[in-house]
Amino acid sequence: YLTDEHVKATLTNVRRAWLEGHEIGTHFNGHFCSGYGTVGNWTPAQWRSEIAQAKAFVKEWRTNTGWTDLPALPFDYEKELVGGRTPCLLGQDNLLPTARELGWRYDASSPGGTQVWPEKKNGIWDLPLQAIPFPGHSFEVLSMDYNMLANQSINSTNAPAYNYPAWREQSAGAYISGFKRAYETNRAPFFVGNHFEHWNGGIYMDAVERALTHIAREKEKGADIRLVSFRQFVDWMDVQKPEILAKLRTLDVGQEPVGGWHGFLKDPSATSSNAA
Repeated sequence: YLTDEHVKATLTNVRRAWLEGHEIGTHFNGHFCSGYGTVGNWTPAQWRSEIAQAKAFVKEWRTNTGWTDLPALPFDYEKELVGGRTPCLLGQDNLLPTARELGWRYDASSPGGTQVWPEKKNGIWDLPLQAIPFPGHSFEVLSMDYNMLANQSINSTNAPAYNYPAWREQSAGAYISGFKRAYETNRAPFFVGNHFEHWNGGIYMDAVERALTHIAREKEKGADIRLVSFRQFVDWMDVQKPEILAKLRTLDVGQEPVGGWHGFLKDPSATSSNAA
């Protein structure tokens, strides 16, 4: 169980994260990934119960802890919670009906996607982890720290330290390569998954920081980049013209628009209107 200090640190960091502009979603309440009770077998009703419990943990922390000397969280979690990612990327099919009924906007639980423009599944934006280039390998890796680890240290979180510099460089290189491929070709959104763990000496935290620093510096140099939350992203997606999104989805991984972006994104309805 977490100590009082851990719980207080969590409250402090969640409060700070939201005030700095981060979205507070959910990864649900535990990694119940194997055996009879695996989330992969949960019903929509069980997901509804899990979400209700997740909300209660956030909303009722004063009651649960008995603490009265800490400031309230600065958001209403009933309104804030509009998406999440399931434990171990399992159970999405039965989660989605419940998510839709609750008014969720997106789900990030797909067990693996590619760097293409997303679409909705059962009325919910489907934002999967993406296969990205993995330096030194002919295969690609999902854009999350655990998948890097699984390919480097075969699931060990405390491998011999002499491996760390090369693995750190490889992981950062994977994220940066994924960003570059999307930015220089089809401009698909780039998603990164991270557990905020100190696995293998914290090299995956370092790798994510290095990649995000690289991306932010490209933005500072004038690149057309936005660093946004999932909620901000789907807000933007929901106000785009459906025909434009459909055209963007025709671009495959690493595929640039023929003739450049101006011609590719020309509004077909405007062309039809002018012709009439």
